[in-house]
Formats: sequence, C-alpha cells, structure tokens
Amino acid sequence: MVSSHKIKAVFATSIITKIVHIKEVIQTCLPYDEQSPELTEGYIMNLSAKTVVLIAIGAALYGIGGLPMFGIPVFANTTLKPAMAVLALFSVLFGPLVGFLVGFIGHWVTDMFAGWGVWLTWVLGSGLVGLIIGFYPKITRDRLEMGKFTKFDFSLFVFLAFLGNVIGYGCSAYLDSVLYAEPFTKVMAQLIIIAAGNTLLIAIVGHYILTAVAKRKQQSYNLKEAD
Repeated sequence: MVSSHKIKAVFATSIITKIVHIKEVIQTCLPYDEQSPELTEGYIMNLSAKTVVLIAIGAALYGIGGLPMFGIPVFANTTLKPAMAVLALFSVLFGPLVGFLVGFIGHWVTDMFAGWGVWLTWVLGSGLVGLIIGFYPKITRDRLEMGKFTKFDFSLFVFLAFLGNVIGYGCSAYLDSVLYAEPFTKVMAQLIIIAAGNTLLIAIVGHYILTAVAKRKQQSYNLKEAD
C-alpha cells in the first residue's frame, strides 16, 4: 500500500512542476509588445492581463493545495502545507505583487473551502510571505532569467523564505493575540513551527524547481547566442 503522505507528495510535486511552464506559455500567447521590458517594468502599478492570469492560476493552486487533505498536521490548528512551495515559486518567478495576491487570495480560498471561516489575520500573513519572497528577482537583478542560480542565490532564496514566514505569520500571530485573545505562548509556538517547517519545505522543493528553471533559461540563452 502507498502511504497517504507519499500520495500527497506526488500530487503536490505534479502541481508544482507545472509552474515552470506557465510563464513561457502566457508570454507566447501575448502580443510582442506586451512582452517587452519597457512595458513590464511598471507591472507593480499596472495589473495587466498577464498579471491577472498569473494571480488567478497561483491563487487557485495555492488555495486548493492548502486544504487540510494535502497538509501535514503538526500542532494545534497548525498544518504544514506543501502548497507553500507554490506561493514561493510564483513569488520568485513573477514578483512581489503577484506573490502578495497569490498568498492573500489563495489563503482566503483555503479558509472558505476548509469550512472553518476566513481568518483574515492569517490571510494577510500569507500575502506578506509572498510579498517578501517576491523581492528575490529585484535583489538578484533577474539572474534567474539569465539562467543563473548559484549557491548564493539559493541561500538568498531560503533567507527570504524564512524572513517572509517570520514577518508574515509573525504579524498573524501578534494580531491573533491582540484581536482574538489567543494565548501568546500558543501563537508563538505556531509561528516557530510554521516558520521552520515552511522554510525547510520551500528550500527542498524550491532548489529542485529553480535549478530546473535556470537550466532551461540557460539553454534558451545559448540558443539565442548560437543564432
């Protein structure tokens, strides 16, 4: 018999690997001028059709993938979600705006379908996680787009994932203790477990996917150079 954890892992991996292809597919379907750097530099202030599509796809994957059936219970009302890798990868590949909205909307979707009501404090937390990880391409000056993913780049990715989880879900934990009178020790324990667990999960899956993305980008670059 195949264990339920193995089934969940295979399902999550199959979803995540599809992310690698999304950017190229969407860019291919867009007119040439919408793919130009001059127009895409201002994407943070302008929700283009491409950005809306990316947010919808990411939020759906993160929202459905975040349901309890795909999670790993680790503490009271606390579940590690393989879908966190989806949020991290969308943030790295498409930037802070997409990262924030994928996290915010996706977590909202999870809460609604899970049936326990929408916890806005944790919805906001997921949005902040995506926002912070989304600064990766800016900090690295888009090295991933050039087919480069060094050990330093990976370390930065892991650091941003940890920082995003600490700040994002730290805000959630603090707001829970203030607004809902949740015990401070409980929410802090949740924060520590979530930050450590999510960072480890994101690092493992992210290294595999981003290495593959960098190789593909490098191959494309070499082909252009050959032409």
